[in-house]
Amino acid sequence: MDMEKKNNEVPVLLLTGYLGSGKTTLVNRILSNRKGIKFAVIVNDLGEVNIDASLIEKGGVVGKKDESLVALQNGCICCTLKMDLVEQICQITSTGKFDYIVIEASGICEPAPIAQTICSIPSLTPEYVRGALPKLDCIVTVVDALRMQTEFSCGDTLPLRNFDEDDLESLVIQQIEFCNIVILNKVAEVKGEDLGRIRSIIHKLQPKAEIIESNFCDIDLDKILNTGMFNFDSVATSASWISEIEGDPHEALHDEEEGEAEEYGISTFVYFRREPFDINRFDEFVAKRWPKSIIRAKGVCYFTDDTDKCYLFEQAGVQKSLKDAGLWYATMEKEELAGMMLRDPSLARDWDPKWGDRMEKIVFIGQHLDKEAITKELDSCLDDGVTL
Repeated sequence: MDMEKKNNEVPVLLLTGYLGSGKTTLVNRILSNRKGIKFAVIVNDLGEVNIDASLIEKGGVVGKKDESLVALQNGCICCTLKMDLVEQICQITSTGKFDYIVIEASGICEPAPIAQTICSIPSLTPEYVRGALPKLDCIVTVVDALRMQTEFSCGDTLPLRNFDEDDLESLVIQQIEFCNIVILNKVAEVKGEDLGRIRSIIHKLQPKAEIIESNFCDIDLDKILNTGMFNFDSVATSASWISEIEGDPHEALHDEEEGEAEEYGISTFVYFRREPFDINRFDEFVAKRWPKSIIRAKGVCYFTDDTDKCYLFEQAGVQKSLKDAGLWYATMEKEELAGMMLRDPSLARDWDPKWGDRMEKIVFIGQHLDKEAITKELDSCLDDGVTL
């Protein structure tokens, strides 16, 4: 594992995953490394990490007044996030003492905003950024295989105190969709058939992420450290629903992975129509007859009450949302639209003489999906009598 700094940069590993998945166990493995790597680990609560006492340097808690930082005998530190993340990262890099920064995100944090924050640091003013620049190296999501088995077998929600269950289901899927590596932890507690199904679901949600199976997060740290894997644009567009919604062809799966998906009934399909939905019919279907077999759905849609406005529809677990996504390009002035089509050829590819770029295009990912039944339900929500 070569930790030599490149171009005065300090690599950053971002760990995500809901509570109980094993992130803290992985943090302790990183802190106890014996390869001479000096880590600075930022966590939300030191009390939860429970660092092995034998690792703590004599007088390792830095001052009785500051119990937010623990120094270890191997030169690493573990500190609580108690200020702005940018400021704390810059303070660590400015010391020049550490080879690598690990951030253990809260179980209820979305990874994308944290990644954006880290990636923005190099563009800050010199007086704010002192010393080496942090560079996001890899995002690792730790997933509890046993809880995933429960989540995707009977439609039950993941339990978490003081957090809305609906939000948690959506969060788990977002954490899987925005990462480079998924550590599928506690695999010994799941039967082989269920484990295969969970792997297949993860792969369908995030086809570009590497999946590493583990127990007690006992993995080769070389697989997650100093990988150079992270690229914001690549990760931000790696979820399978994005390639489907943009009309890009699927990257071919290996035969083994494709067969695994078929074996466990995990599939994807895209619903595509030009006519607008009647919002009342659509709302009734989503609220009352939405199939439990759907794990993830996301796409664009529009309604008869305002055919100029585009909406982003999203479902993850039992949580569903509808957000204003602005106006369709078809509402632009002709000259402006012509210029837009020259700049973006894909717009002309999807253009319809009557509807322009207006469309219902929703990607569905699920287990044993009844494509015909879902399509029939959605078709019944269409308003065929609309004129523009």
